[in-house]
Amino acid sequence: MKNLTGPRDLRISGYASVFDCRDLGGDIVRRGAFAASLLKRKVPTIPMLLGHETQTPIGVWDRLFEDRSGLFVSGRIFAGDPRADRAAKMVREGALSGLSIGYRPVRSGVLNHGRALLELDLWEVSVVAFPMLLEARITQIGDPKHSHPTSLTQGDIREQI
Repeated sequence: MKNLTGPRDLRISGYASVFDCRDLGGDIVRRGAFAASLLKRKVPTIPMLLGHETQTPIGVWDRLFEDRSGLFVSGRIFAGDPRADRAAKMVREGALSGLSIGYRPVRSGVLNHGRALLELDLWEVSVVAFPMLLEARITQIGDPKHSHPTSLTQGDIREQI
């Protein structure tokens, strides 16, 4: 796959969802919930939005996979657009550190307070200030191959929330 990253694009990575953690709405995403959606994708990217605003994506997520912890994502905020440039600055400065998923539930179960999300059709991942799932955070800022990235530890993430 050809690398289309511009020289000023900002690469960010983190967990868009963490398995078996209750979000502020009471929902819990279960391990494997994204597997079918990721396998049936016809294009290798999904939109990176700012606060779930669909009119103007700020970049793309070009690496998405489930691991033991959750849904890991890595992507690029595109430089050159004033809105995306502002978002990149806010990410670098720590004003935006959360991630949030946009999805359609395919299979879910009822819990006492919320839902067990068993299968989700993933539509987008947004960069946000206040994620519904407090553990869903950006953990790496910058491209480790081409710059000096800022890596956040789990302890750093806990301090932010």
